[in-house]
Formats: sequence, structure tokens, C-alpha cells
Amino acid sequence: MTSGEIREKFLKFFQERGHTVLPSSSLVPQDPSLLVTGAGMIQFKPIFQGEVKPEFTGAATCQKCARTTDIERVGRTARHLTFFEMLGNFSFGDYYKKEAISWAWEFLTGVLKFDPDKLWVTIYREDDESFGIWKIIGFPEERIVRMGEEDNFWSAGPTGPCGPCSELVYDFGEERGCGKETCSVDCDCDRFLEVWNLVFMQYNRDEKGNLNLLPKKNIDTGMGLERAAAVLQGVFTTFETDLLKPIVDRVADLAGVEYGKNAAKDVSLRIIADHVRAVTFLIGDGVLPSNEGRGYILRRLLRRAVRHGRLLGIKELFLSELIDVVVKVMEEVYPEVRENREFITRIATSEEERFSQTLRSGLSILGEVVKKVKSRGALEVPGDAVFQLYDTYGFPVELTEEIAEESGLSIDRQGFDVLMEEQRAKARATWEEKKLAGPKEVYNEILDQYGETEFVGYSQDVVRATVVAIVKGEVVVPKAQAGEEIEIVLDKTPFYAEMGGQVGDTGLVETTTGKFEATDAQISLPGVYIHRGKVVEGTIEAGQVTTAAIDTVRRAAICRNHTATHLLQWALRTVLGKHARQAGSLVSDRRFRFDFTHPSALTSEEIRRVEKLVNGKIFENHPVRCYVTSLEFAKESGAIALFGEKYDEFVRVVEVDEISRELCGGTHVTSTAEVGLLKIIDEGSIGANLRRIEALTSHRALDYIYREEKILEKVADSLKIGVSDVAGRIESLLADLKDKECEIESLRSRLMGAQVEEIVASARIVNGVKVILKSVEARNVADLRSYVDLLREKVGSGIIVLAAVSGRKAMLVSAVTSDLVGDGFHAGEILKEIAPLVGGGGGGKPELAQAGGKHPEKIPQALEKALGFVRERVKKRREKTR
Repeated sequence: MTSGEIREKFLKFFQERGHTVLPSSSLVPQDPSLLVTGAGMIQFKPIFQGEVKPEFTGAATCQKCARTTDIERVGRTARHLTFFEMLGNFSFGDYYKKEAISWAWEFLTGVLKFDPDKLWVTIYREDDESFGIWKIIGFPEERIVRMGEEDNFWSAGPTGPCGPCSELVYDFGEERGCGKETCSVDCDCDRFLEVWNLVFMQYNRDEKGNLNLLPKKNIDTGMGLERAAAVLQGVFTTFETDLLKPIVDRVADLAGVEYGKNAAKDVSLRIIADHVRAVTFLIGDGVLPSNEGRGYILRRLLRRAVRHGRLLGIKELFLSELIDVVVKVMEEVYPEVRENREFITRIATSEEERFSQTLRSGLSILGEVVKKVKSRGALEVPGDAVFQLYDTYGFPVELTEEIAEESGLSIDRQGFDVLMEEQRAKARATWEEKKLAGPKEVYNEILDQYGETEFVGYSQDVVRATVVAIVKGEVVVPKAQAGEEIEIVLDKTPFYAEMGGQVGDTGLVETTTGKFEATDAQISLPGVYIHRGKVVEGTIEAGQVTTAAIDTVRRAAICRNHTATHLLQWALRTVLGKHARQAGSLVSDRRFRFDFTHPSALTSEEIRRVEKLVNGKIFENHPVRCYVTSLEFAKESGAIALFGEKYDEFVRVVEVDEISRELCGGTHVTSTAEVGLLKIIDEGSIGANLRRIEALTSHRALDYIYREEKILEKVADSLKIGVSDVAGRIESLLADLKDKECEIESLRSRLMGAQVEEIVASARIVNGVKVILKSVEARNVADLRSYVDLLREKVGSGIIVLAAVSGRKAMLVSAVTSDLVGDGFHAGEILKEIAPLVGGGGGGKPELAQAGGKHPEKIPQALEKALGFVRERVKKRREKTR
């Protein structure tokens, strides 16, 4: 049975039993406590926690998942993967253990035709209810194993929904086992394969670790598609299934090896095959390589794959060819990998190139470190070496740890962490989800009692509405007086609440007894709009009828900027390529910023082309249309969705004629001409492969251009020429300046040459050694070194110490000719001795050294001390030669 058939049969089976079949959510979860989606239940976590009311009581999904908790075991066992598909059925307060267990048994043995005699069941040690259900359906009691919390109590993370579970395990037989007498269902060998985990979700673990009963008992199950395929396709490992074998075979072709002939090479083949799937889907869902968060997970996987490619002898870039295989295998079920293939390949190849440049050097350095550690009889790679590999050569610390372990060594992780602390603080990427506007409990109560707020702001700026609740602090209050800062919930509102990068509306809410100034609008819970602000006149009471009016001038400016972001994305994709996709935005009334995926800075020419394209469409006055349609139809029509965003079954599409089509819930103009004008004012990097553009539209864009013109006019006035002649005049002035600088340098060199003669004449002879100690005029250390070069040519043999003052700092340079270096004189030691006198430090090589200090007035004493130091060294040399 193919993996596609298994997937299809599973979803059909549960759809026939009243489940709503839903698509996989992104690998980037909405839950801020998680870096990646590691289970099918993640998208339903708010439902399990009672924060959101479900539109259905049961769901079934095939969820793409990523986990790195067992990364070191991937490729070394038959079952561990970092990317896998999880088939799951879920109940939200509907059915419970009886149905979950019965359906699992029916599907495995009745639909997939698993051999019942090869199945085992594990249950939580205290779960007598599950034990009884398994007995009722006829499962042999001797193959039901009770296990502890570590094995049979499941949770998606440190906090959140959790509960006891029951696992269905397939027995491949004794011949596939470890051979130990103790080998049983809990053995870690590859004989027993956990296929399906049934989680009976009844608790919520809080941040203190306490287990609190959920409002309703739920079901969360997960069956590994790759594992089920391994059983049904009669293969021993998941890497030999139709999901992974094509990738393994392609890696083997590239490496010129045969799978199954060499255990060590097989491990590398399997690791690469697994990791390239994870890399493909993580990038496809908008994750980019970085040194923090989920970006670090991606970087670690990618670089680990590259390293194992080198172990197999693959010297060229190879990930792009494997991504093509992944896309071919998975595109029918996950069309997004086909749609984003170019982008995925570009990001992966860029990272592969970057790491390949340093991999060989890094491995050489690590090899030397390992050799030194072993020669000392030590067992640990020092933390500073681990840090150097991370900081200089891009080795994820786990990769260094893995390579060290292959040589029987551990790493000084604590020492590494100490060295990383400051760097982590600066480089840590922000993966915090925006906090909800108010206490969930309060707004849940409001939602239960009054229902959702009706948003009418797409078509109305002013509306008659009722104040359904007033929140002050964390409680609902009946009324609020002038001067009080509160949050108001209305039954309907024209105020757009902040979301999708667009800021919330501001405006006024007036009743017959008072006036409330709204300074922000937010969504506290799905469907509940809150208006945050201050009562500026009289009293506002719950239940009153109000007139709610937005600031229309501000809203119009926001609309212009929001439509401009859509035109900007279209232009960027036209100029840079389809890999350029929105990665975030902020749309306000004053300006907007637009974050997008691109590996390098835009050139001035590219920025101009983008501006021209956008302004061209603005001037052509194209209609802007907004409509609601099904998510499926929107995607089929080519509408662009934001990476990692979760969409409902029906979505709002914003369409700029035939130019741009995006899923968007924001407010927009009705025609592009209303945008007026777009001007990009800044473009820069905000992280690896991420760029940010800041831009202005309409009046503010024009004001910006006027300010720039005024500056240009001021420059022209200063030069006493017309504006059109400024560029030419500045070029001419710069050329003249360069000529003058060359002339000055020539004069300076001649003057320096003349001074050199005087300096040489001032040389002292100390027991046959010529010593020059002099304070000279110099702009910088480079000038001092020029003096030294000239003096060395003149004296032939000798010791030179020169000093100068630059600003309020002392500069010192010392030089020793090669013959005297051979006699044991060292320029760096001279400066090490005298630099503290000028309040500084420095050093260098035996032939040349430099230093600086903050006390230039002490230069004479420093030169005098240098003379004494040289005399003492000459004296010791003479005594040694006697």
C-alpha cells in the first residue's frame, strides 16, 4: 500500500465517522511557546485549552511535523526522523476513550490489514479504564503493557494540554530485535515500532507544573505515516518507504555509493535524506537560517546534511538536486513546496555555499583540537575551541559535539555558554507573539454573554452601536468617569482592530452622557473587538447606545499605505524574483515598512526600478477590489498568502486589477490613484536572508521629496550654481581635492625625508648598537610606520622607537632590524615595557610593534625608559657573549 493510499484511507475513515477533514497547518506554529509544529494537535491547542470554541466536535488531519529531540538517533535507527507526517483524529469534548480505541483497532486491522497477532498495546500504569476497553474489543491481556509517566503520559510541551495515552506497537519479530532476554515492548531496539499514539487529553499543565482538569475531555491521536508505510510496504526502516527511498537513492547516486553495503555510509545517506525533507518544508513555510530560534533548527539540519555529504565524498553543492526529489515526492499533497521550489532552492543553496566555504577549515581546526586533547590524555574539547568553531566557521555547537563524540570526547558546554552569553544577547532573534490585549477570562465571559463584535468598518466609518461591556484593569465595570482609562466592547464597530501588520483605528465613541476617545483598537479574543482609550467627557455606561466614529483622515492614510504594500510586493517579485515574499509588515498612517525574503541588499538601480513600477501602476489608476471567497478558490486563482499564517475556510482577497492578488483582511483604497505617490526612504537587512523597506505615500512622500529638494537647493546656493549643475560641480571639487591631497602627500614625503636625515643624526650608540628615540609630527600610526621604514633603510642596523601625538592620544612605534632580532632584541617587548607610562598598551612582532595611550604628556619619560631598557638588554647580551 502506498503512502498516498494510507493517507487517503485514514482521512476518509474518520470523515465517514463525523470528523471534519482539515489541511495541515504550517511548521511555524502560532503558539509562541513552541518553535516548530511537532504534533498534529498544535493547531488545536487553543480549543483544547478552552480559549476558542470549535466549529466542529471532531477533526482529522495529516500534519507535517518537525522534531529535533532525537536528532542524534536519526539515521542510526530504523524509525527516528526530524520531519514526518502525522495522521491524527481529534475530539473536542465529543467522544472519548471507548471510541478512540475501537476506531484505532478497526482502522489498523480492518482497513490497513495489520496482522493483529503482531500488535502490542501500552497504557498508562493507572489507566484501568483503557485496560478494560482493550479487553472488551478482544485484545489479548498478555500483550497489554502498563508503563509509567515517562512513556505513557503525553504533552506537546512544558505547558499546555496533556494526558495519559495508549500506544499501538507493531512487533517485527525476534529476528529484528536486539537478542537480549529482556527485549520487550519497551525495548529501544528496532524490533518494536510504535505506530499510533492515542492521547486522552484531560489535563492542562500550568507554568508551575500543576495539572488542572480541562473544561472537557478531548482526544488527540497521532500515527506516523512513514512508520505505517514501513509495515505495509514490508520494509524494515522508514528510509526504505516510498516517501524516503527516492531521496536516499539520489544521494547514493551523487556519492557514487550503494545503499546497504556500508553501515557508516548508510547512516550518512539516511541523515541527508531525512534532513533535506525537513529543510525543504521549513523553508517552504517561511523559516530562514539564523543563529536563534527556529532559524537555528533549520541551520543545524542543513549544515549537518552538508557535513554528511562531505563524509560520503560529495564535493560539489548537492542540496538543490535533493530538493527537486523531495518536491517530486511530496508536491501532490503539499503543492506549496512546488510553488516555492525556486525560493527554497535559493535559500538552501546560499546557506550550503556559505557553510561549504568554511567546512574544510573548520574540520581541520577541530581535527587538530581533538588531536591535542587526546595527546594530553584529556576527554573534553575546551569551550573556547567550541566557540571559535561556532563563531568563525559556523559550526552549530551540536555538530561539534557530534564530531567530538565520534572521537570519544565530550565538549565543555558550560565554557561555551559563558563565551556565548554576550553574543546571544545581541543576536537573539525575537520570536515573541504579540500579547493579547486583556485578560482572557474577562473577554471569554464577554464573548459567552454577548457574542462576537460585528465589524462593519469595511463599508462604514460611523455606526450606531451599543456598549456591551466596559473593562477597567482586569474586571468588567458598569460605568466609567471622565479621566478614566478603560477598554470598551461594542456590539458592532467601524474600528479596524490591529492585525496583519495594520495598526488599529482611532476615533470617538459618544453617548448622550459622555465622550470616549479611542487611541487604539485590538482583538482580545477571536471575535471580540476592544477599543482602548480614555473617557474625556462625562460618563460612559454599559448598555448605552453610542455613535462610534473613526478618524477618517487617519484611516485614509492607512488605506493608502496598505494598498502600497501590495503593489510593492508585486514590484519586488517582478524585479528580484518569485522568492521575494512578505515576511512581515507594519502599516500606519505615517509610513509603512515591509519585510521580505531576499539574500542580498538591493542596488540603487533595483530600488529605482521598484519605485517606477509601483508609481506606474498608481498613475494608471487601476481598480482595487476586495471580496470573500473560499481558501481553495483563492489559492487556485494565484492569491499570495503570508508565510506561516493560518487561514479559515473562507478568506478575504484584495485584488489590484490583474496586477496583485493577496489574502488580506486589511483596509484599502478603491483605486491605485488614491495612493498618490510612493517613495522608498530606506532599505536594509534585519537578519539572515531578510530585508526591510521603509516607504512613504501621498502627501508624506511629497513632503519628503520637498525636504530633499530643499537640501539640494541649499547645496547649490552654497556653490553658487544651479541645482542641475550640483553633481558635476561636486565631482569636479572631489577631483581637485584628490589632486591637492596627492600634492600634500608629496610635500609631506619630502619633508619626512628631510627630517629622517636629522633623526638619523640624533641616533645614540649604546655599546655598539645604534638606537633612535624620537618624538615626531605624525597624523596617525601609518605616518609613524612610514618614518620607521625610511629610518631602517638609512641606519642599516639599529633599534628605533618613535612617538607622536594625535588628538589627545599618544602613539608609539618600535622597530628592530633583522640582524638585531637574531641577537634577541624584540620590538614588542620594548613597547610592552614603556606603553604603561603613557596609559596604554600594545605589542607586535619582534621586527615591528605599535602601541597607544591616553597620556601623551608622558612621551618623554616613555622614550627615556626605552633607552634604559635597551641599555640593560645590550649589557646582558655582552655578558652572555663573554
